[in-house]
Amino acid sequence: MNTFYRVCSISALLIANSLNAQTVNVLVDVNQGRKQISPYIFGKNNNVSDAPGSPTSSASWKLMREAGLRFTRENGGNNASKYNWRKKISSHPDWYNNIYNHDWDYAATTLRDSLPGVQGMWAFQLGGYAASNLTNNFNDWAYNGSSYWSGVCQNLAGGGTVNASGGCAATANGNINLYLENWTADSTTAILDHWFGTGGLGLNKNTIQYWSMDNEPDIWNGTHDDVWPTQPTAEAFMQLYFAVAKKARAKYPAIKLCGPVPASEWQWYSWNNNKISSGGGSYTWLEFFIKRCSEEETATGIRLLDVIDLHSYPNESRDSDIVQLNRIYFDTVYAYPGANGVKTTSAAGWDNSITNENVFGRCSKWLTQYMGPNHGVTFSVSEYGANNNSANVTANSYASVLGTFADNGVEYFTPWYWYPGMWETLHLFSRYGKSTRVQSSSSMEHDVSAYSSVNAAGDSLTLILVNRNLTTSRTTNISLNNFTVANGAYQTLQLSSLPSTETFVSHAVNAIHTSIATASGNVFNISLPALSTTAILVKGSTITGIKEKTLPLNASLYPNPAGGSSFFIDLSKESATELQIQLFNSLGEIVYSTNLHGRASGPLEIPCAFLPKGLYTVRIQDSTSRSWNARVVRM
Repeated sequence: MNTFYRVCSISALLIANSLNAQTVNVLVDVNQGRKQISPYIFGKNNNVSDAPGSPTSSASWKLMREAGLRFTRENGGNNASKYNWRKKISSHPDWYNNIYNHDWDYAATTLRDSLPGVQGMWAFQLGGYAASNLTNNFNDWAYNGSSYWSGVCQNLAGGGTVNASGGCAATANGNINLYLENWTADSTTAILDHWFGTGGLGLNKNTIQYWSMDNEPDIWNGTHDDVWPTQPTAEAFMQLYFAVAKKARAKYPAIKLCGPVPASEWQWYSWNNNKISSGGGSYTWLEFFIKRCSEEETATGIRLLDVIDLHSYPNESRDSDIVQLNRIYFDTVYAYPGANGVKTTSAAGWDNSITNENVFGRCSKWLTQYMGPNHGVTFSVSEYGANNNSANVTANSYASVLGTFADNGVEYFTPWYWYPGMWETLHLFSRYGKSTRVQSSSSMEHDVSAYSSVNAAGDSLTLILVNRNLTTSRTTNISLNNFTVANGAYQTLQLSSLPSTETFVSHAVNAIHTSIATASGNVFNISLPALSTTAILVKGSTITGIKEKTLPLNASLYPNPAGGSSFFIDLSKESATELQIQLFNSLGEIVYSTNLHGRASGPLEIPCAFLPKGLYTVRIQDSTSRSWNARVVRM
């Protein structure tokens, strides 16, 4: 090697070492950026058996409780689109359209009994058809022993003829009238009466508040081509959506209607692979959906949308990209490698230079544009799946998404795919994080982020730090503003160097490494290993700084003692519109939680039939940390 190249190489090495040794500075301000963290971001798909003959195991119920699962989506994805709740059967579009038993009544009842207070989510059917019988299935057992092959997507239920060459085109499609029946808006929304109405199952509507408006309608001509061989127009779908939404709202005014549930990034913006022409304008799918909901709400006075719900399946394969996937949703500068559909947001129709996704930021702009600044619509991701290269990369990426969603007020988050490292991460955030997000900033945000939260009393702070660097530890200084801590050692909980197999067993048995971080002069100094997530638990401290005097929330509770199946909270004199309501047992554990968006239309019902007798604490907090606490006796 000649002298010039040797000098250049040495210089590059010195620069690299300098960068690796660079200290990350994090500033946490407990009086800034305060917002409630929805407990429902600690969710997951497909947790509860809907087969009475094969119940969810006691070990699985225990694992979910111990991990701190707070939300479970149980509609089965595409299998929900033709679900018949009366006959408890559904058509499987990815398996010949065959009809199988699914008992949502059983799933909802066992969820209530085994995980009281956890939100369950199911779906309405908007496509116009539901399963009718089990007698016209394609006999896949006789054909190939029910083995998977490329032809499982052929439409063979109802007497179809197999195309032995494979692929999704059958030699002859089955007759849909032999295995499906018409399913109207009245039919699909009548499940609300069946579950919550007089003479129904007596389920608690406050813990089944969120309803998906079908599933991935933007690709019905692929997933449900037996009934939609040609994709409906965007406006035709909106009319189906409006019909169901209006009837659901009339039956259950406090329901949370969640849509449009598009399949992935391309479908966030495209309907039938195109932008939508309407009234002389050209719109991406999400913008058109928001615009039409706004127009119909204005015309009818009926609220038709509560949560923008997306499915998200980023396809990045490099670890360095996977750990940055949290930046897809709100980051205004990140050049996302998987940007595709977003390029159609250009007025010209396609602009290959558009690489910043910021999908929820774009939705927020459209919501404000069409619905006004006080629209009250929130965001969620009800299906999510990233490539799984290792437990450490998965845990790190998932931690960053959870932290980003907590920071930005996302309503719920339920990954579809679940890998080792995710139970550990959910447990760390759900069981050790606090209820109110506070502002954190990092001098090296690409590598290290801090996600901070404080409890309602303001005397306990959790700092969660994620180091995304694949190979390098980061020395990090965390400075606290408006929160005084005594000098000394504080407990840390860390996830790093995870094995490839599942490690989470319970709240007491898991892969968390405990250690300490030392505070001096209101600053913590800690070394964060590569690909790690670290929580610092700060207790017994006080918020400082000048704050406006606030009055407690105006609420009352009755009856007390509560001897029936519910008690009620009267919020009629309270003007706050964003409230978190939590019920704690005598051990300080959350046994029930719900969020209220908008003013209460009547007394808020809190279920308590599932609770043992004893003393409980109700805590209500608004987005400015005004709060109200009361004790209630369960008789």
